[in-house]
Amino acid sequence: MEAKKVTEEEEETWRREIVTSVMRLVSTRLPQTDLISLLLVSPWLYRTLISYPSIWLTINLREMTNAGDRLLAALSLPRYRQVKHINLEFAQGVVDSHLKLVKTECPDALLSLECLNLNVCQKISDNGIEAITSICPKLKVFSIYWNVRVTDAGIRNLVKNCRHITDLNLSGCKSLTDKSMQLVAESYPDLESLNITRCVKITDDGLLQVLQKCFSLQTLNLYALSGFTDKAYKKISLLADLRFLDICGAQNISDEGIGHIAKCNKLESLNLTWCVRITDAGVNTIANSCTSLEFLSLFGIVGVTDRCLETLSQTCSTTLTTLDVNGCTGIKRRSREELLQMFPRLTCFKVHS
Repeated sequence: MEAKKVTEEEEETWRREIVTSVMRLVSTRLPQTDLISLLLVSPWLYRTLISYPSIWLTINLREMTNAGDRLLAALSLPRYRQVKHINLEFAQGVVDSHLKLVKTECPDALLSLECLNLNVCQKISDNGIEAITSICPKLKVFSIYWNVRVTDAGIRNLVKNCRHITDLNLSGCKSLTDKSMQLVAESYPDLESLNITRCVKITDDGLLQVLQKCFSLQTLNLYALSGFTDKAYKKISLLADLRFLDICGAQNISDEGIGHIAKCNKLESLNLTWCVRITDAGVNTIANSCTSLEFLSLFGIVGVTDRCLETLSQTCSTTLTTLDVNGCTGIKRRSREELLQMFPRLTCFKVHS
């Protein structure tokens, strides 16, 4: 009887201390669906997991159906009251009314939210943005990729409600204009990442607003925006901390504009795909200044030759891991061995944008 009692006490200690510690470590690495499944294993495990708020900081509804209803249900649970990251990317069944209900029924649920991903939630409009951002005072990361309903009014609501944004993805929001860029520039001087891919209504003047005020930018994605000219590209030189720049399809940029971009000497990734006016002179300027480059795409530029490749080999051979010269008819074909002699760290020879 005594032996049994000791065994029960040891078992209880093992379960309370060892298993609890192990579950706390493992649960932080589990997908949310698996974590929720564990709640059903036993009442004891349920109580154990619920007692650790640090493992309930994410609500991931990516690609799920009825995501609006699921979001409301999750936010009604006490365990999500410190949630920091909500992912609704490609989720179905999310409309403005769901976000308005979050505001009215769970007004204190998102006080700690730092990251909100609404990518491809195409039924959300300016009204939805106004509702959800009005209860997220600590939001830092906001992404609403490919939403044609959002207008400048939505960005006005965002900057009014969320003053601490450092990462902003507006890619594919084709209704946005220079007014949105003015709002962003005036509100977010500490912005570190901006993606305005295919925001086709934004002109040089809008981009200049950002470049002249958001000096902390480290990532700038201007993919598929052929309307910008050297007038704006020259001011990219103001971004002393820029690490990533994508200007794929910048048909108007010249070697002069590239010369100003080269002043961003901390660049690690530069996509010049289809920048058709660039020649060896522009690439050489980049090579001589941006000696930390790891990724460079010259895809489709017929004005560059082996001369710029030789310069790159002299200045960036210790850093460059990805180089795309497909379609560069002035650069001769080389074997893998020849390329590795020029760029010993090269691991990828073809990168298609």
